Amino acid sequence: MTISAGKLWGLRRMADEAGRFKMTAVDQRPPIKNLIAERRGAAEAPYEDVCAVKALLVQELGAQSSAMLLDPHYALPAAVMGLSPTKGLILTLEDSVFADGSGGRVSSEIDHWSVAKIKRAGGDAVKVLAWYRPDADPDVCAAQQDFTRKIGEACAACDIPFVFELLVYPLPGDGDQTTDYVEHRSKNPELVLDSVRTFAAPEFGIDVFKLESPIPAESVPDPEGEGADAAQALFDEMGRLAGRPWVMLSAGAGKEAFKRVLTFAYRAGASGYLAGRAIWWDAFQAFPDMDAMRAGLRSDGVAYMETLNALTDAQATPWHAHACYGGDVGLAGAGAGFRAAYPDFGGKS
Repeated sequence: MTISAGKLWGLRRMADEAGRFKMTAVDQRPPIKNLIAERRGAAEAPYEDVCAVKALLVQELGAQSSAMLLDPHYALPAAVMGLSPTKGLILTLEDSVFADGSGGRVSSEIDHWSVAKIKRAGGDAVKVLAWYRPDADPDVCAAQQDFTRKIGEACAACDIPFVFELLVYPLPGDGDQTTDYVEHRSKNPELVLDSVRTFAAPEFGIDVFKLESPIPAESVPDPEGEGADAAQALFDEMGRLAGRPWVMLSAGAGKEAFKRVLTFAYRAGASGYLAGRAIWWDAFQAFPDMDAMRAGLRSDGVAYMETLNALTDAQATPWHAHACYGGDVGLAGAGAGFRAAYPDFGGKS
């Protein structure tokens, strides 16, 4: 299977040399801002504090990452100079504020930010999170699908990879009500699978899925213990439905739980991870003592990433080895047809 030049290069930039994704997320806004505001005794987290935390995360965890996910408000301006140019740069597009009504949640882009601006800013990929419930109000589902479809079209037009994150959430009347950026702890696995099934359609233009565990992370069994076969069947089905490279998100899971999640996912064909809080949340608890936070990242955070990376090296499927590429990815329009793939190429050969 062939792939466009921009998407091919972006995917290669996001992965390590073997084609596996070891990506760290520091684009979180409410989780970071809420803790900072609490520690400062303020209604709003000071901008300088948020920037300082994100800069520290990039400085200390960049070396272990194949790519890092930054937001445009804080991390990009404050921390990008701490990211090695040998690493991939993924930029987030969705606003952290969403409409939450009786029929479900509706996402939107950050104001005055776009796929084209991400490309202009040097991003190697666009990341979008969409809350989704297949059983939400039909108008809400249609809005979320339309939101995603338009971004996929913009990514194709700008020739940049589209990394799409799905999160199931509680509807009114469900248990474990929360609007926090954590997994729904009483989620139904079928809702996760049905969501992947929906957005795997070609019309959405997704290049890499960023997926949650089909069962609550803390309930994922020992991969060699009782219940492992049933859990593996769910992960296998999720990978089959994705039908392209996919990675796992941590959604606030603990370290041991996320390792179990990755083990099942890698056995099902996942190509790596794009995670944040499982890696750096423990160290972040030292805020506002930045020296203690740095020490925690250098010890606990880095050590945990080394463990995840060893597991990824041993078990994850390189992105270009997925069946959608037939195990042999090539450049679209290679040779004489390359210029035809770019109608406005112009110039003389």
